Amino acid sequence: MGDYSIKPFSKERRNIELLLSETERKHVIHALITVDVTDARERIRKMKSRGKDISFTAWIIKCFAEVMKEYREFNALRHGKRKLVFFDDVDVALPVEKDIEDEKTTMAYILRQAGKKDIFELTEEIRKAQGERLSKEEQLIGKKGWMEKFAIVAPYFIKKLLLIIAGRNAFMRKKYMGTTVVTSVGMIGNFSGWLLTLGGHSTTQLGVGGIEKKVVMKDGKAEEREFLHLNISIDHDVVDGAPLARFASKLAELMENGTGLEI
Repeated sequence: MGDYSIKPFSKERRNIELLLSETERKHVIHALITVDVTDARERIRKMKSRGKDISFTAWIIKCFAEVMKEYREFNALRHGKRKLVFFDDVDVALPVEKDIEDEKTTMAYILRQAGKKDIFELTEEIRKAQGERLSKEEQLIGKKGWMEKFAIVAPYFIKKLLLIIAGRNAFMRKKYMGTTVVTSVGMIGNFSGWLLTLGGHSTTQLGVGGIEKKVVMKDGKAEEREFLHLNISIDHDVVDGAPLARFASKLAELMENGTGLEI
């Protein structure tokens, strides 16, 4: 049979498997868009040259949260079978990859009230989450309450029960999972395509893909521009395709205008 090795299916991966099981009950549709971020990236480079630390991901989250404030149904969560809760706060769950004892592990961090923070505050918070040192036993970044601590060490069937309970309660989901998700793993490496998300506990998720350079006509001249691939995934039970198209158009508009990147 040749050489091979066997490793245990880790507790961290089993937890991710459990969380992803939520997608089996959702009817998810996607909007795949490309956004011209040439001017925005140039502004960020200029601001960094002046000593201002700005995370590209933080800027994307800020634009995303701004659109959420206008299109509130995208930041709503189902509560039971017959109610929707429309939240004012945009709490963004952000997967953060960390090296723990020579193993790369993805953990969750929630940016609370992202729409009320500026890009610099979001950048500082993301940097802090990325730099926080964790042990093998820890699977959550930031402050942990008794519920989080219990869920980490609980048996699998208890975790599944807790997930079912939280899945039916919009307020619990907001507290422990945020109101939306932004994942930017597509920015890692030389990846230039889209990142398709599966859906999950929120109505809306944003998958940030890679950046691709294209030569396009601008003001009658051929010019090389940078285009970011974005995927907006929504729960079709809550939001229809037409609002999704308007949401995507507004997000692209804010990003192409370099919203929040005043030099």
